[in-house]
Amino acid sequence: MQSSVLGWPRAAKRAVVIALDVGLALFATWLAFTLRLDTLNWPVGAQWWVYGLSAVMFVPIFIRFGLYRAIFRYTGQAALLATAQAVAVYGALLLALLLWQAWPGVPRSLGVLQPLIFLLLVGASRAFARFWLADLNQAGESEKGRLLIFGAGTAGVQTASALGISSEFRLLGFVDDDADKIGRSLNGVRVYGRGDVPGLVLNQGVTDILLALPSASRERRSGMIESLRHLPVHIRTLPGLTDLASGRVTVHDFKELDIEDLLGREPVPPSTELLARNLAGKSVLVTGAGGSIGSELCRQILAQQPRQLLLLDHGEFNLYCVHQELQSLRASRGGLVELVPLLGSVVNSVRLQEIFRAYRPDTVYHAAAYKHVPIVESNPAEGILNNVFGTLNLARAALDSGVTQFVLVSTDKAVRPTNIMGASKRMAELILQAMAAQPGQGTCFSMVRFGNVLGSSGSVVPLFRRQLAAGGPLTVTHAEVTRYFMTIFEAAQLVLQAGAMATGGEVFVLDMGEPVKILDLAHRMVELSGLSVRNEANPEGDIAISVTGLRPGEKLYEELLIGDNPAPTGHPRVMKAHERYVDWPELEKYLQTLLAAVQAGDLAMVRAVLRACVQGYDEPALSSQDCIQADS
Repeated sequence: MQSSVLGWPRAAKRAVVIALDVGLALFATWLAFTLRLDTLNWPVGAQWWVYGLSAVMFVPIFIRFGLYRAIFRYTGQAALLATAQAVAVYGALLLALLLWQAWPGVPRSLGVLQPLIFLLLVGASRAFARFWLADLNQAGESEKGRLLIFGAGTAGVQTASALGISSEFRLLGFVDDDADKIGRSLNGVRVYGRGDVPGLVLNQGVTDILLALPSASRERRSGMIESLRHLPVHIRTLPGLTDLASGRVTVHDFKELDIEDLLGREPVPPSTELLARNLAGKSVLVTGAGGSIGSELCRQILAQQPRQLLLLDHGEFNLYCVHQELQSLRASRGGLVELVPLLGSVVNSVRLQEIFRAYRPDTVYHAAAYKHVPIVESNPAEGILNNVFGTLNLARAALDSGVTQFVLVSTDKAVRPTNIMGASKRMAELILQAMAAQPGQGTCFSMVRFGNVLGSSGSVVPLFRRQLAAGGPLTVTHAEVTRYFMTIFEAAQLVLQAGAMATGGEVFVLDMGEPVKILDLAHRMVELSGLSVRNEANPEGDIAISVTGLRPGEKLYEELLIGDNPAPTGHPRVMKAHERYVDWPELEKYLQTLLAAVQAGDLAMVRAVLRACVQGYDEPALSSQDCIQADS
């Protein structure tokens, strides 16, 4: 029955609703006369005018208030309020008409009594229609997700309203830590305490928990998630309330949990003075602008209103994407920043000199690098040419053109590296340290070293998400592998602030918090998806976790410091390392030998140079098949 009604044309459904309201208006008039005159009413004389007017006078008013555009099964508080307002206008006009005409046999109080009865009847009809039509999916009720909303505040109530139009979830209750709310109800839905959740999951079959806590601190969110993650439920978080309210987001868009809720710390508010120091009104160049770190640097630099933002990348598609995004951001903020997309590689010194002569940048952020350990291990020549000699080319071009600030984006893999990628990044640091120590340099060189960033192209988190979506297994290279993690946004923000504190030659190290075991991260992601890990103890589990073995050059543990006792800076999340370097005359000789070895394909000599320069470099001995493919 309900399905056939929903299939009617809109005009037919509207005509039925108007006819229903006419009938309700006539009944309200009859009941008002009956109650007022204390006898069953049959209209006589002028009373017929009241019946006729009550049946037609409300229609244009209801149309004006949009009541016939509303969809009954989605009717909520806003629609009921609009109904009350429309009936109030109708009642005022009816009362004024009765007072003016003073028809015999028509009590003046009818102008108050009839609209009140009419309002009750119309409201009841809308409520009945909503619940009647909402029963469309009762046959498939058992297939609905059974949901708890964590947070009984404004966000939770608005989310529940959005869920009211969804056939995918049945809302079982709210959960809140506020003792004043526990045991009460919101729109007929009970509020439970956090301690009630395990029982609800067990007894009522809860399948999903939605965090509706947009203003909660990260520490509080992390505590909640940790208390829930061992339950067999899918935990998700809320999209932006603006999107929910506008209708651009539906329940289909409830977001998977951000892993930074589990790994991160409460972010420290940035120093606006530090952020703007080397950016506002300046010409700024970002290399690797299309990459994950480079593109986030560009977004944050754009917010500081530089005069010009130069985007250098060797990949055309990545450069196109970041340029298009930044143009949209610039338009939305009304800025006048000049955006210049530049195709080119840092290995091409001639191209770099052309760019620096043409645009004369004031500040350079060097994020271009080959950073995937196994790939660089398989292609060491390209890795060294790009990471080491690309940095050398860029630094020389910066010196020649009088760049004020030069900041290298480095990595924790540069500390006592076991792979070519890490050693090449430490060599890049050594180049800048040696150049900074040269007397009379006009460019301030500095480096910022940090660990893995969540969501970057090389991050394990997107890989785990893809593997989860495919049904597993999740692949971990070793049961004891641990890594530091930070969000891309926070890492880029700290890079900009650290660079602004540089006076020359500093190796800045970001506070990455506590390292995380990758195997534990895999377990958390499975559990937070409402699934269970399949292993010997639980052979019926949903997702397996496979240990595949360490990849070439991969370390079990990453470090951020070579030496000890890092010095504090003016920012609580940025430290300054004290690490030895090689003086430029000596380093220049090593670089000449390294370049010749790369060009000759002499991997043994490449490693010998790296061992001589890079403190703690330790890589497995050469096998008979080790070689470097010459790339030129």
